[in-house]
Amino acid sequence: MDAKHDVLVVGAGCAGMRAAIEAFDVGADVAMISKIHPTRSHSGAAEGGINAALGNASEDDPEQHAYDTVKGSDYLGDQDAIEILCQEAPDDVYQLEHWGAVFSRTEDGRIAQRPFGAAGAPRTAYAADITGHVLVQVLYEQIVKRDILTYEEYFAWKLVVDDGRCQGVICWDLLNGGLKVIGAKTVILATGGAGRLYTGTTNAYACTGDGMALALRVGVPLKDMEMMQFHPTTLAPTGVLITEGCRGEGAYLLNAEGERFLERYAPNAMELASRDVISRAEQTEIDEGRGIDGNVLLDLRHLGAEKIIERLHGTRELAQTFAGVDPIYEPIPVRPGAHYHMGGVDTDVWGLTALEGLYSAGEAACVSVHGANRLGGNALMETITYGKRAGRHAAEWALSNTTVTVPEGIVSDADSELRELLARTEGERPWKIRDELARTMHENFGVFRREDQMQRQGEIVDRLRERFRSVVVEDKGMLFNSDLTQALELGFLLELAQCMVVCGLARKESRGAHARPHDYPDRDDENFLKHTLVTWHDGPQLDWKPVTMTKWQPQERTY
Repeated sequence: MDAKHDVLVVGAGCAGMRAAIEAFDVGADVAMISKIHPTRSHSGAAEGGINAALGNASEDDPEQHAYDTVKGSDYLGDQDAIEILCQEAPDDVYQLEHWGAVFSRTEDGRIAQRPFGAAGAPRTAYAADITGHVLVQVLYEQIVKRDILTYEEYFAWKLVVDDGRCQGVICWDLLNGGLKVIGAKTVILATGGAGRLYTGTTNAYACTGDGMALALRVGVPLKDMEMMQFHPTTLAPTGVLITEGCRGEGAYLLNAEGERFLERYAPNAMELASRDVISRAEQTEIDEGRGIDGNVLLDLRHLGAEKIIERLHGTRELAQTFAGVDPIYEPIPVRPGAHYHMGGVDTDVWGLTALEGLYSAGEAACVSVHGANRLGGNALMETITYGKRAGRHAAEWALSNTTVTVPEGIVSDADSELRELLARTEGERPWKIRDELARTMHENFGVFRREDQMQRQGEIVDRLRERFRSVVVEDKGMLFNSDLTQALELGFLLELAQCMVVCGLARKESRGAHARPHDYPDRDDENFLKHTLVTWHDGPQLDWKPVTMTKWQPQERTY
């Protein structure tokens, strides 16, 4: 064992850092593992804002926030978890502000809030259109202030399980090479999403679902894995995110005929309908020939230069850099892109998983506050509220338990597995398999799902996993071997893809992000108002789990 801590947080985005801060403040010895520098975490790419009922709008309160979230989830969200999120959100936002988060302001000096999709009131607090960037910097300052140790550029590869509980992590040290074993009384997985399963995605190259796969491999169930959210406004072909804040500020979506086509799909909410509704509307327009080169247009011109420069300067810069378009003068071409995984590691409201000592928070986890569709602005809020809660529970448990053991056999097995991979000289490079996986997931498991396409995708993933068995790592060196870590990440992605397909085929209805308009166009509460649960035993094994209801019964969901 190279080191030992009370609490070890894997991942250093908003959820990971918030968990580490809370665990430290409870009195635990805390460390973080991150494969990239913490301020490079993908949380920094969140643009639009963070949701909390701060009372700026007289009609808004935590109860209204909770109802909007439950409805937005298409009634698949667990209502106890949603109520906790919405009740604790305001204080958590004020704490971020006191730590130095520079939020945009109203004329009278309060935190400004903009309307976001499917919200009953303007409740998205924001810092122009760089909110995630601001929060990552603020949290990292708090990490540095507390002198919390970060194992930076360490790639978490395997969880250590002994005596029926999680007791640490086996990592690959990117900078110096070689395996490192870090023991811990409790481990918190906060590694973010798996958007790299798709070609067109808003996610960074680091978003390969590591935490989900680590949990899956030690027998912990993943929940609602079929629920991948497509964000309606991403730039072709890269998938660079254009924030929902644009529509919150009043931007229009237009088709090739210059028509605000959402009148046909969400006549009341229009551009502020929920993300799944707008993504399907856009994809329908494109599929039926009313798109422009596979896109629709996001029109900001009527907002005027002053508002765009003040509140959406980041968006303007992205559009100019990646699309050659200045939104002050011309509309931005956008299309749906893979954005956020509502599914993840199954946890309770304290982030605890089915394995003692193992926790999860943020996008890696599924509490489930987002159900079948996440509302914009709720993801950043979840990282903070549930990161804090997981950090507290993990620290309190660790402080009342003492031992950490890492059996020698686990480490030597991991070492020989890596040596075998590095010794291989004949085979296929990882990127070929990775590219094929991403392209076919986009084609067969995208905005719309069809039975035959999902079955075909299952067969494709099976074949890709077979090819992966003989994958070759060309770089045999020890120092900064990204060829090796990309091969390991590909293994994670292939397993997660298989889980998603199995769950997608089993959910024979349309709910939120899981839309099957050709064979099961309607929501079926009688048979499918329940979570999919998938575990791994020589392949994905499916089970179901009831949704927690408190006060809101399912109704038809219209905007």
